[in-house]
Amino acid sequence: MTSTPPPEPLYRGIVPPLVTPLEDRDKIDRPGTQRLLEHVIQGGVSGIFILGTTGEAPSLSYRLRRDFIQLVTEIVADRVPVLVGITDTSLVESLNLAEFAKESGADAAVLSTPYYFPAGQTELIQYIADIVESLPLPLMLYNMPSLTKVWFEIDTLRILTRHEQIVGVKDSSGDLKYFQQMLQLKEVRPDWSMLIGPEHLTTEAILMGGDGGVNGGANIYPQLFVDLCQAAMSRDVQQIDVLNQRVDRLQQIYTVGKYASRFIKATKCALSIHGICSDHMAEPFNHFMLPQRAQVKEILARM
Repeated sequence: MTSTPPPEPLYRGIVPPLVTPLEDRDKIDRPGTQRLLEHVIQGGVSGIFILGTTGEAPSLSYRLRRDFIQLVTEIVADRVPVLVGITDTSLVESLNLAEFAKESGADAAVLSTPYYFPAGQTELIQYIADIVESLPLPLMLYNMPSLTKVWFEIDTLRILTRHEQIVGVKDSSGDLKYFQQMLQLKEVRPDWSMLIGPEHLTTEAILMGGDGGVNGGANIYPQLFVDLCQAAMSRDVQQIDVLNQRVDRLQQIYTVGKYASRFIKATKCALSIHGICSDHMAEPFNHFMLPQRAQVKEILARM
């Protein structure tokens, strides 16, 4: 008798956390969204993640989030999977958004821990169970403790492996020790996609056994991150070194500006410089002014 091979992770490779191109306070830059999606898809990405941190989701109106889901799914037209962030302070609003995403043709939902009121781990386990019970899509968990103030602790994730509808974890903690512990859960759920957020850790995470990256820089240079991911998966040390040097140079744009929002500002600024989409930010944030824009332009010129 031949043994059945273990199931493969649903999502592997580079899944960029898409910025939300804005024309004004509550208006999508629709031509910019079209150009951005074509840019990343042609760059070889394995999926699109919208309405995450890089997508400024908590700052967007519910109407605009729905408009963006519909626009993205229409433009992507099933060429790659579309994952939709549904994180909210309200469980009902998360489910409402997931339902709309399903109706629009999205492939999965992404959920972090509720923010503002910090949940205990026992509460978090019940919360996820309640979400999954009514969720119309597969669910990717999103560990983002720097912004939500709550971790998906490893023991909590181990309990949550019992839910077949959960298909993996995106970890943006920046803690590789945690990521390594997370990978051990593949012994229970080999089908779980284990994706890393911080792009400077992508290579190491994949070499440890991770399945890919949800890297903001892939908005700007999707092919670079796709090539790096493939090099890491094939253990091509020479190519890894060359590509990591380029990624390291790109990281310099995130040092421009002095506020925490500089990561998103720099990404949108770079896209604007390349003529892909507007750099308008959701309030309360401002886009980079001319001095910062000049710094980003100089860094990109050296890329």
